[in-house]
Amino acid sequence: MRNSRNVSRWILGVLAVLALLAALGIHQVRAAAASAPVAGALAPDFTLPSQSGADVSLHDFRGKWVVLYFYPKDLSHGCTIEAHNFQRDQAKYQALDAVILGISTDSTKSHQQFCTKEGLNFKLLSDSKYKVSKEYGSFDNLGIAKISARHTFLIAPDGRVAKAFLDVNPSTHSQQVLAALTELEKK
Repeated sequence: MRNSRNVSRWILGVLAVLALLAALGIHQVRAAAASAPVAGALAPDFTLPSQSGADVSLHDFRGKWVVLYFYPKDLSHGCTIEAHNFQRDQAKYQALDAVILGISTDSTKSHQQFCTKEGLNFKLLSDSKYKVSKEYGSFDNLGIAKISARHTFLIAPDGRVAKAFLDVNPSTHSQQVLAALTELEKK
């Protein structure tokens, strides 16, 4: 009987610690998202290497719409779905004078492998020092894993954030961004 009480207390203790860690993790995500640039703010400029190794700067795309999407991990299930959908809809984005830029904390080599394996031909940028992810409120520090949170920023041709998507479903996100972009183009 005494052993079962000890086991029960141990299990309750473990559950309490797990609940606390989950709450802290949610708090970190909310805190990061709270620091994300809002609609109307000037989008923070940056220069990062792409999958080809060439540097890409946000300011190079002034005069165009930019779909700047942050994602956690190359070749993971949700990120692959999201990337495929952006690739599938790329002609629609081009018709709206928009470019797609993906950012994660993965290396340029990992991005190369992801693009080759999945047939992606838009730019994936490596934020290996987490600077841009942090500037956009899109950084998750999960202890041993430091990743970009799944957020997207629609940046207008004048360099201002037109819309921020901080709650993203990878399966329907490209359609959601296209709908928002189409609506913004009407204004």
